[in-house]
Amino acid sequence: MGDLRNGCLILLLILMGFGVDVKGENLVFNVKHKYGGRNGNGSILNDLKAHDNRRHSRMLTVIDFKLGGNGLPTDAALYYTKISIGTPSRDFHVQVDTGSDILWVNCASCEGCPTKSDLGIDLMTYDPKASANGKSVSCDEEFCMLNTPYSDCRTGMPCDFQVSYGDGSSTAGFFVKDDIQFEQVSGDLQTTSMNGSIAFGCSSRQSGELGASNQAVDGILGFGQASSSVISQLAATGKVKKIFAHCLDGKNGGGIFTIGPVVHPKVNTTPLVPDTPHYNVIMKGIEVGGQVLDIPTTMAIIDSGTTLAYLPHKVYSTLINKLIERHPQLNIRLVEQSFHCFDYTGKIDDGFPVVTFRFADSLPLTVYPHDYLFQIEESRWCIGWQDSKMQTKDGTEITLLGDLALSNKLVVYDIEKQAIGWTEYDCSSTIKLKYEESSGSAYTVASHNISSAPMMDSTKFFTFFLIIISILFNLLK
Repeated sequence: MGDLRNGCLILLLILMGFGVDVKGENLVFNVKHKYGGRNGNGSILNDLKAHDNRRHSRMLTVIDFKLGGNGLPTDAALYYTKISIGTPSRDFHVQVDTGSDILWVNCASCEGCPTKSDLGIDLMTYDPKASANGKSVSCDEEFCMLNTPYSDCRTGMPCDFQVSYGDGSSTAGFFVKDDIQFEQVSGDLQTTSMNGSIAFGCSSRQSGELGASNQAVDGILGFGQASSSVISQLAATGKVKKIFAHCLDGKNGGGIFTIGPVVHPKVNTTPLVPDTPHYNVIMKGIEVGGQVLDIPTTMAIIDSGTTLAYLPHKVYSTLINKLIERHPQLNIRLVEQSFHCFDYTGKIDDGFPVVTFRFADSLPLTVYPHDYLFQIEESRWCIGWQDSKMQTKDGTEITLLGDLALSNKLVVYDIEKQAIGWTEYDCSSTIKLKYEESSGSAYTVASHNISSAPMMDSTKFFTFFLIIISILFNLLK
């Protein structure tokens, strides 16, 4: 048995690259480092550094954002995540938005910022003076010169920002820079904290729906392609690749939102339209119940920050007529001057057609009746498709596809390859992210629903309370 054990050990050490001399029952190991001794060739340190650099280049930082909220127009109507900012850190709940380019949070002494939220979260404000590493960004800094178009920004002045959204709301303030803590994926279903110094907006003034309590959050996390976005800033420091993904759970809320290459599930892709500010793709056509609509090729924007889906007027009219042609008796009424609603007691997935969008490279995106119809009363349903009336600067009508069309699909944005893709997926399950370039090794990342966390905590507390009562009761017998 001893000879067998020694033989196996010798074989193992040989395979590991160690020299071995065998003398009787004793083993003498001639151990030599791959790059020799410290007193050897003068290039050893360079070799060591090059080895480490090659190793580090193969290791990818992948990040997990815990999601909350949902895409229901009658509920949260947005998806949000929680990030920690500053030293000491404070938690901020921010809407994830692929249609904008900066992260901003409500600033201390903000005018018009919300003070309460119906989403069950405690709202916070950011004060750069309260953070050890927080500082304002000035006009002469590179970040400001690249990301603000204001000609009156002068050296030494604070770098201002202003963002306007499609619903007429807006926010304005100044840029700051501080440490943000991200959850770096470190193993299957495991994360560790990772700091990144990020420039972001400190909102000192808001108007419109941003201040409404029913959907109020602490800010917006823009995941656009511009150099001002968080993913672009992290990529510029070499921390991450410019690839991210989301899977918005339209059934249970929450879902998956990550930075890093996805290796499972696989997705087919379509090219992004070059030199456009958003995630624009070419839409080749639309099928309703298998019938191809007579519409022109147009451009569509993929935007997780939008709840519904907006179509050019001609496309919208044609689509709506096809949807209801099976039900000429429907009495469609306008609700809240925005939604076309009707009474229906049957199963909507049986009574209404599937809508399929066709994109360049033959990529389909399927939207089911339970996705584009939402219930406001027991037997009353509203249509999520909207007449956009939106145009580009050159007058081209555009399609804007929000959570209505993106829910229950894994959507991957590969900014490096200028492509976007998706596949239908169970967003309450897991995906795999590649963390080593050469071997393709991957970690498993699970879905989250932080909006249900308070209820879960209460349930655990109640269970714990019952256990304590039971123990005390038995002790007193």
